[in-house]
Amino acid sequence: MKEHDLKLCVMIPAYNEEANIRSVIEGIPRKIDGVDCVEVLVIDDGSTDNTVKAARDAGADDIISHSNNKGLGVAFRDGLKVSLERGADIIVNIDADGQFNPKDIPKLIEPILNNEADFVTTSRFLDKSSEPDMPFIKKLGNKILTKIINILTKQQFTDTQCGFRAYSKEAALKLNIFGDYTYTQEVFLDLVEKKLRIREMPSKVIYKNNRKSRLVKNPLSYAIKVIMIISRTMRDYKPLKFFGIPGLFILGIGFLAGLFMVVRYILTRRTSPYQSIIIFSGVMLILGFLIIVLALVVDMIGRQRKLQEEILYYNKLKIYDKKNEKE
Repeated sequence: MKEHDLKLCVMIPAYNEEANIRSVIEGIPRKIDGVDCVEVLVIDDGSTDNTVKAARDAGADDIISHSNNKGLGVAFRDGLKVSLERGADIIVNIDADGQFNPKDIPKLIEPILNNEADFVTTSRFLDKSSEPDMPFIKKLGNKILTKIINILTKQQFTDTQCGFRAYSKEAALKLNIFGDYTYTQEVFLDLVEKKLRIREMPSKVIYKNNRKSRLVKNPLSYAIKVIMIISRTMRDYKPLKFFGIPGLFILGIGFLAGLFMVVRYILTRRTSPYQSIIIFSGVMLILGFLIIVLALVVDMIGRQRKLQEEILYYNKLKIYDKKNEKE
């Protein structure tokens, strides 16, 4: 490829999708205005059926196979890594189950091509007139998780669970996520924290009545795992709030309990029969103070983390550019 050629890599994480992956791959447009080369990368996450053969027969340019099912988050990270190694300037992630139309890829990457966004994600709820016929419990869970992300990021997203997304090279290089189970919500928290430009676009989805989700087998279990991922991400990005707010709350309870006993003693010259409140107040004051100190220490560590991520970004940029120059 020439230096000025722009490459799009479409990555497809897949687990036991032999029935659907062929139509997804064959539907990916290979000629797109503004793009010189389109490649398809399949990340087989330990499939036990003929997903790999179906992907190869459909014309996938590269297939990365895991020896066992490691999780969607791992498959996504591996896909980003290999896409960057292959010299991708734009990376599109699309599900392998055929719910999204790959013909929408040109529209999805348009804001990145026009330098209007670094990360473009589709939304099933942005267009109110064409909301999907989604099971009630799934729709409710989606709304709740999206609301949580909106509160944490101070943004107004409509769908933070959708897997049909496009990333600029800059976004892919700066993105650092750690969840193995899933990645969708963590991406928003990470890229908003790094002040990258995010755009949503409406997308229609096709739900198959007999289709069982590979990821959400138990809604409660899924919600718990996602909340754990979100909590860890906020612990890393907003440690002062994550630890400081509970610390101040506990310190406040201890202070009010102590104040109650001081006022009571002034008025009655007695502490009985509430001596236990004195002990409770002391414990809460000490605990709250320790948590606030922890918040300050972790916030200091967080500053170092930001510096390390900046160094990591430039190291990745140098490594991938060198690899692509050799090729």
